[in-house]
Amino acid sequence: MQMRASGSTALRDPTVKITPALLGATLVGALGGLLFGFDTAVISGCQESLVRLFSLTKGEQGFMTASAMLGAAIGALAAAKPGDLYGRRDCLKIVAMFYVLCALGCAFASSLWMIVAARILGGLAVGASSVLGPIYLAEIAPASWRGRLVACFQVNIVIGVLIAYGSNYLLGSMDLGAAEWRWKLGIQAVPAVGFLTLLFFIPRSPRWLMMVGRRDEAATVLRLTGVADVDRQLAAIETSLREDIYAGQAPLFVKSHARPIFLAITVAMFNQLGGINALWYYADQIFAMAGFDKNSSSLQTVILGTVNIVATLVGMAVIDKVGRKALLIWGTVGGGISLGLVTWIFNANVHADWLVWLLGGMVVCHAFGQGAVIWVFISEIFPTAVRSKGQTLGSFTHWFMAMLVSWIFPLVARELGQPGAGLPFAFFAAMMVVQLFVVGLWFPETKQVALEDMERTLKSK
Repeated sequence: MQMRASGSTALRDPTVKITPALLGATLVGALGGLLFGFDTAVISGCQESLVRLFSLTKGEQGFMTASAMLGAAIGALAAAKPGDLYGRRDCLKIVAMFYVLCALGCAFASSLWMIVAARILGGLAVGASSVLGPIYLAEIAPASWRGRLVACFQVNIVIGVLIAYGSNYLLGSMDLGAAEWRWKLGIQAVPAVGFLTLLFFIPRSPRWLMMVGRRDEAATVLRLTGVADVDRQLAAIETSLREDIYAGQAPLFVKSHARPIFLAITVAMFNQLGGINALWYYADQIFAMAGFDKNSSSLQTVILGTVNIVATLVGMAVIDKVGRKALLIWGTVGGGISLGLVTWIFNANVHADWLVWLLGGMVVCHAFGQGAVIWVFISEIFPTAVRSKGQTLGSFTHWFMAMLVSWIFPLVARELGQPGAGLPFAFFAAMMVVQLFVVGLWFPETKQVALEDMERTLKSK
């Protein structure tokens, strides 16, 4: 599952312009990221209704929420092979159908287990799209545009989160009664159907076409996407494919890869142990526990989604200038301070009106720090022969930890001022302190280090 595949650095041409075909393929491919963000965040506005309707225990509520992350972990592990066999674009069609079925399954669910089954299906789509979407975008883009076009997927994720919160807020203000939660979860079917339809109008990736011996089609797609020297690009893809045959045979879990494995697992773990997904999945409930009414809670989540987009764009803009390690450190410091103050508010039952500002600070620090760094960092630290396996390991760790955090959070969450109300936020703050030491002592700075020199950089640290 390499993402370097539509050209080598030697073929970069800054004069290449985005063609209509390339623009369309990028926008459609990135829609998978929007649905990814929407699917993972929309449950926040339905927690209270579902708990009341199905008389859920705290454990059942946590499992219902975490079930999507269980599906995402499986989807992330399982998506690469079908993508190689049947093509990234056509597998994304299956992903889109899973999003549709998830939305409809939740909207018409009559029991907790129907919702869980639908959310697992949606989670499979989330995990698979997190693998297939960036691969498709990387393979369809000319080398000189690849970083920016692949980044569209990450931008669409945070846009999807904001749209989910905005949708929850609007639907919550429409007096839909007992069916409100069904509309909130079911509305995702609309963009999912649009995504599925548009996938029939974009080309397959040229790398996959070369993988299955369809050289003429690959050449046509390269011309459509603005590649000038098509023959040279085809030759580069052929060379890359031969290298990947060797890469597929190289083992990941050997002593020489211990350092990058440690780095990938820890950066993925701390990405979740800072509590960001507990916030996204339970944002409305957190504000309700602090005494905000329903509409006010929904509006606060829209604010969080907005600052998330701005901070993500800032992080992506400066990551190659400031550096990965510096962003991680400053994001960790800011997030830890915000979480420490949130802990004080929940324990002492004071200044609840500060909550949106402090959680907003947490979101900003995560977005320009851990959120901007994690996938770039993991893609850099592994040798070429095992890079795709390392990316899969990091992705699985991320989703597995997201599942644990989202499952456990409602078990320990308490209303403002109750005994132990600040416990989950204190834990997240403590994890930020641990991360600060781990990053400071053992993480290398990979800014402007060529991939070919990365192994030497890791050994020297």
